[in-house]
Amino acid sequence: MKRTWWKEGVVYQIYPRSFKDTTGNGLGDIYGIIEKLDYIKSLGVDIIWLCPVYESPNDDNGYDISDYKAISKEFGGSEAFDLLLKGMHQRGLKLVMDLVLNHSSDEHKWFKESRKSKDNPYRDYYFWKSSKDSNPPNNWTSFFSGSAWKKDDITNEYFLHLFTKKQPDLNWENPKVRKEIHDIVDFWCKKGVDGFRMDVISLISKQLEFPDSIYPEDYGKTIKNYYANGPKIHQYLNELNKEVLSKYDIMTVGEGPGIDLSNGLDYVDDSRNELNMIFHFDHMFIDNGPGGKYDPIDVSLPKFKKVFNDWDTKLKDKGWGSIFLGNHDFSRMVSRFGNDSKYHNESAKLLALLLFTLRGTVYVYQGDEIGMTNVAYPSIEDYNDVETLGSWNEAIARGEDMKDYLKLVHRQSRDNARTPMQWDKTKNSGFSEGTPWLKVNPNFEAINVETQENNAHSILNFYRQMIAFRKANTVMVYGDYECMNEDDENLYIYSRSDENDHYIILLNFSDNVQPVKHLELNLNASELIISNLEALHSITELQPWEAQLRKYS
Repeated sequence: MKRTWWKEGVVYQIYPRSFKDTTGNGLGDIYGIIEKLDYIKSLGVDIIWLCPVYESPNDDNGYDISDYKAISKEFGGSEAFDLLLKGMHQRGLKLVMDLVLNHSSDEHKWFKESRKSKDNPYRDYYFWKSSKDSNPPNNWTSFFSGSAWKKDDITNEYFLHLFTKKQPDLNWENPKVRKEIHDIVDFWCKKGVDGFRMDVISLISKQLEFPDSIYPEDYGKTIKNYYANGPKIHQYLNELNKEVLSKYDIMTVGEGPGIDLSNGLDYVDDSRNELNMIFHFDHMFIDNGPGGKYDPIDVSLPKFKKVFNDWDTKLKDKGWGSIFLGNHDFSRMVSRFGNDSKYHNESAKLLALLLFTLRGTVYVYQGDEIGMTNVAYPSIEDYNDVETLGSWNEAIARGEDMKDYLKLVHRQSRDNARTPMQWDKTKNSGFSEGTPWLKVNPNFEAINVETQENNAHSILNFYRQMIAFRKANTVMVYGDYECMNEDDENLYIYSRSDENDHYIILLNFSDNVQPVKHLELNLNASELIISNLEALHSITELQPWEAQLRKYS
């Protein structure tokens, strides 16, 4: 397998608005990131993925870009960005920018022109359609609730927006649009950035007949069959690679709603020259019912394991995977996949051990390294996320019990991951001297960086230990993976091996002591290398949320 820096690197994702505020205005900024670069470096990570910091009206917190070549003054402007890039490179850290290429802001100059008339030169930079029987052009719905079409009074036509009404979809069919995008990507490459995370890149090619979805009640099927993996997706990505990406030593990872095992390899097969990696969401949408994330269903551990097993098998020969359990769009991973109350410390470490012993590039979301948890704000007024608020308003319209629905918001809202970073026990957890844009999680006095720095057994120091171990043992990057107990409801046991080393990983995903029944493992011949507990290292049973990394001699 070809070795590269982006396969061996560990990525740390920063949501700038919530990371560190240096101005007292309640918003995180680039100077705050610069201030914390030594901390980030101390984790052992190599790459920072920076969520959007471009000029934006912030209808969707920066994922609605009004100028792709300008850094928002709100975050510190281009001067701050240049200092950040320099400071990172001086420390041996690489910078991956977040690029939103499926849609722009409606305040972008292209869309402002596009709206003016049907014959404007920028009209076909976006998708405009006439009404159908006095209704929108089709029955597509937005990711953020409501129709995916908005009627514009200037020309009485509808424009397509798969996200908010202020995020019109770009028309990649237009070669001028593609040329503009190539120019944007090249601009940042020339600046010296080291790669791109490409937002919802699987959606850029549209089915131009815009058929009605035959799955109006099943949003997952609508995404897969109508929004994603369009007829020219690979043509566009191959062209982007050929014209720009291939000319630089960078990494690319595409966010892929609607990508699954049947088509995932098409995006990342080495021979196709498209992307290096994708984020599929088979494990992140695993608890979504037909109605999406606010229609949750129960999930079994075998189903969870099957996602990792199937994707490793699919990608092991020709592609490369992305390993993550959380980001800015999902609940906190310890609240979702662990036990964030009684076994907070143990389960946060178990999930870290899982992340750093799977094949693929590992992504750590800010705050997960200290086990930050979901928040339960008392009122919907405390929430900011456009997806959450859209879902709330739809629930009101359906006549839901809103007291019960607030509990669902506590569990599912994207704001769970966006609460300010918890640095210490001082006011606002050291995030800001002012009023934070989003309230700090009240548990910051117990869960913060400063407290964990001084505790050898903290989640933070366990992350450092695991990252260092992965760096020192390339078997964890490139070695073979085999799940040993696919059907076990409580334990996840797998091996990582190459011609030199053989490791076994044992994880107890339950609140109860679990016997290890798999005698064929011959654990007596193995040595315990890392555990998430300070004592109790039996080879016949695992304590609640116990994780063991063992090596065969």
